[in-house]
Amino acid sequence: MLASVYPLVSSRSVARRFTYEVPARVGKGAVVSIRFGRSAARGVVVETGAAAPEGVEPAPIEGVLYQLPPALVDLALWVADYYGSTPARALELVAPKLRARRGERRPAAEGMPGEAEPANLTPPQEQAVARIVDALENGGHLLLAGATGSGKTEVYLQACAAALERRKGAIVLVPEIALTPQTLGRFQARFGDRIAVLHSGLTDAERRDERERIVAGEAPVVVGARSAVFAPVPDLGLICIDEEHDASYKQESDPRYDARTVAAKRAALEGAVAVYGSATPRPESWERLERLELGERLGAPMPSVKVVDLRHEAGYPLSAPLLAELGRISEEGGKAILLLNRRGLAPAIHCRACGVSRRCGLCDVALTLHGDARLHCHHCGFSEAVPAACPECGSSELARIGAGTQKLESELAKHVPELQRIRLDADTASKPGALREALDAFAATDRAVLVGTQMVAKGHHFPGVSLAAVVDADTGLALPDFRAEERTFQLVTQLAGRSGRDAPGKVIVQTFQPDATPLRYAARHDVAGFLAEELARRRELGYPPFRHLISIVASGTEPEAPERLLRELRGELSDADLLGPAPLLRLRGRHRAQLVAKTDAPRALATAAGRVLAAAAPAMRRAGVNAVVDVDPQSV
Repeated sequence: MLASVYPLVSSRSVARRFTYEVPARVGKGAVVSIRFGRSAARGVVVETGAAAPEGVEPAPIEGVLYQLPPALVDLALWVADYYGSTPARALELVAPKLRARRGERRPAAEGMPGEAEPANLTPPQEQAVARIVDALENGGHLLLAGATGSGKTEVYLQACAAALERRKGAIVLVPEIALTPQTLGRFQARFGDRIAVLHSGLTDAERRDERERIVAGEAPVVVGARSAVFAPVPDLGLICIDEEHDASYKQESDPRYDARTVAAKRAALEGAVAVYGSATPRPESWERLERLELGERLGAPMPSVKVVDLRHEAGYPLSAPLLAELGRISEEGGKAILLLNRRGLAPAIHCRACGVSRRCGLCDVALTLHGDARLHCHHCGFSEAVPAACPECGSSELARIGAGTQKLESELAKHVPELQRIRLDADTASKPGALREALDAFAATDRAVLVGTQMVAKGHHFPGVSLAAVVDADTGLALPDFRAEERTFQLVTQLAGRSGRDAPGKVIVQTFQPDATPLRYAARHDVAGFLAEELARRRELGYPPFRHLISIVASGTEPEAPERLLRELRGELSDADLLGPAPLLRLRGRHRAQLVAKTDAPRALATAAGRVLAAAAPAMRRAGVNAVVDVDPQSV
């Protein structure tokens, strides 16, 4: 038997289709070992035939490494086509290199303690489960919308149980590894060892063990982050995408896939149902998908929201109203979650004499002061000691501008020392096991404050949280991105949902812009109202979901080279509204520029751009310029 194979030699290889002799037992989707000449390679069988093409001499395949569902190979090739990648890179998503086994299989990962199954579902939950179960027969795409605490996870659990009853598998996606332990715990409490977990935090051996359990049918339900959408689940019937609004579902390296879009494609290929769940759905999902609405929170009303106008407050980062609520917790007990979406002590060091801020020498960004008395660049990793005087003018009048999570932590120690402080950001969560320890400590402690960046607002359910506060709601509003208002609304609403789940709760939002659109709607918990206004704005401007965006970012060592390349590229593209090219911040010593296209045919435009850039590749290498084409980018 002969087969055409896409080789997986390396991530840099340009995949071409070859014809090989394969054993009769090998079918479409098999990962095989190939021998030609003195070198060996790996590949995926994509089709089989009785004869080699004319002029092609078949080469032998040495052995089968493992089998893949054919739909996964089709999915990988679609990812390569849609996102402008190569088949080899896309196939590595579904057929990763696995370490050889050297001992016994390790136990599966364990999540945080789960919750008991409720005696009865609410009528909206029953209706949602019934609709999903009905869709299991023919597939489909559904939006599960409801306030935080309205019971979306229970709907996922019931839907997974229904899929298992029909001998179908399920994948449950969460946007961040930070959310996996809690979600995993709830699913393990319901399904035991039939759960597998996949995310980038696993070791190679752990990932191999989990994939083996999935392929063997021992774990028909997979819980994981973005890459779990490619899990080799046999007879897939259901994909649940929790917190579907989260931008973390977008991969920022080649292939630049969006797990939400990939989930929709995989569901279509396998006749499965994709369920997108969120308390703050994306405008794209709200506009396009059939809605299953759960309504309000179970058991307790949504907390009241107080917007604090920082223009009239002397204290920053802790205003008087926020300190009063924290003081109440220190006296009466309870927990608080404080969100400040900046790390470190201060976002910038500023000279009062000459007005210059200390900036990174490789990136066009201010250096951030951290608790180690050093200034750090959060983009390239450069750091330096805090200077005793301004390097520009010699003045010793150096001021700290703004506040980060470390500063907020120290202010809490000063004003409410009775409260235990637990910080959760990229600095503290980078150590192995630190994330789990922080979440466990906060869950078990009374009179505690969880301080952190946006990860503290994502899907956590802790009992006893009576206060949630956004310390500076203006951080995201200032970004030059058409999604800035959407993300601010989502962040404030999601954080508000952490408060008052089992008792009356309060939310405080500190801002210098109390009349900003997302804050007005968030204060009323008005998701539908915000989405209606946001969709009207996007329809007028031609932004998603009404048109697709493609971002082309060029970078180079010479200041003018990126914009020059994009101007030439712009002249070769048609059938799209083109914005730019415009300069971007320099990062890691490279100058950057961006060209943005609005189009109704993203695959065709991305293919055209890729063709032009491929033809220009030799000249680009000589000029030290490279370019990245990003289909459906999450930030522009």
